[in-house]
Amino acid sequence: MEGLKAILLICDGMADRPVPRLGARTPLEAANNINMNTLALQGECGLMDPIAPGVRAGSDTSHLAILGYDPYTAYTGRGPFEAAGIGMDVRKGDIAFRCNFSTVDGNMLVIDRRAGRIEQGTDQLAAAVNGMQIEDVACYFKESVAHRGALVLRGPGLGACVTDADPHEAGAKVHEAKPIDPNDQAGAKTAGIVNEFVRRSYAILKEHPINKAREAERRLPANIILPRGAGVAPHIESFEERYRLKGAAVVETGLIAGIAVYLGMDIVEAPGATGGLDSDVMSIGRTVLKALEDHNFVLCNIKGCDIAGHDGDPDAKVKMIERIDDVVGMLMREVDRCTYIILTADHATPISVKDHSGDSVPIVFWGPDVRVDSIQVYDERSVVGGGIVRIPGTAVMNILTNLMSTQEKFGA
Repeated sequence: MEGLKAILLICDGMADRPVPRLGARTPLEAANNINMNTLALQGECGLMDPIAPGVRAGSDTSHLAILGYDPYTAYTGRGPFEAAGIGMDVRKGDIAFRCNFSTVDGNMLVIDRRAGRIEQGTDQLAAAVNGMQIEDVACYFKESVAHRGALVLRGPGLGACVTDADPHEAGAKVHEAKPIDPNDQAGAKTAGIVNEFVRRSYAILKEHPINKAREAERRLPANIILPRGAGVAPHIESFEERYRLKGAAVVETGLIAGIAVYLGMDIVEAPGATGGLDSDVMSIGRTVLKALEDHNFVLCNIKGCDIAGHDGDPDAKVKMIERIDDVVGMLMREVDRCTYIILTADHATPISVKDHSGDSVPIVFWGPDVRVDSIQVYDERSVVGGGIVRIPGTAVMNILTNLMSTQEKFGA
């Protein structure tokens, strides 16, 4: 494809806060990220608030915002994105949830929300619960990457305004899903279906041969499915209609792939991309370059930094940043002079928090006609004072389409 092109490289959870173990530096500051620094030296830098200053962004809402869609209107819950991203059929009226394979004890206390970060056998576990019928509702379940999965409920009289069964922390008891509004009959019905699905999933999975084998090997069993993030299928303007750009997505998680599906972007799978710390990130980079051949915009999400942040592991995060830095170097060498690279994060996942935070993240625009500023290093503190200054996530595509000359003029 001829003309100007762009790569939006989003390093999931890469931004951080100073870590004592790293000499009060962030992982970005501690990493040997020479290529990211070159990108900053030759580009225009600043800070970005994915949603707004201080707002803790989810990966779904932040990606919507960075792609220029107001998450306060476009976001209808995480479940539909997760389900669509792993190829599930989500129809009008369906209620979708993202789920975890988890480990509980006999009293329904959560031992591990990720079932020991299970990697194999989840397809067989999913098959054991898929197609379950509860009252007049069909329950469709499919595994995603590692411990993740998605649940789609299809039947009459359902509603998405329900609380999570997942308690979101180890040591807590599995929650009973409830309607957010006690007078919401559709929510009450859906909550009841969810609770029965969770109970049946435990009854089935605790006896499954995959889990019996895991227990024999002294590994945690994936003996329950915990749904969260209920939502209905959103209706969103396609990426190509909005920006006049043909978009592709090279991403590691079903969640982000689902967003791309709803935006009408082509999903291009990278061999060896696991969504974990063992992911073949260079393969992801090569796949991005391949996608650029017949697309003029490629969204790329690399997950590993977020995992290291959730684990509170600064060394793993530094290593992942350095591996991504190699990808950045390859992209800079291989793209032509008509290609932009935007490097940023979708949110911070600080080592000290082990979860998403509302901290701003660094961003750099690199490519033709960029007004190069005085910033020479790419990290959370060094980019302060760059030409981009501080922007919300929803400004990213405005800046990019202005550079690419695909944006309609506002006014006469």
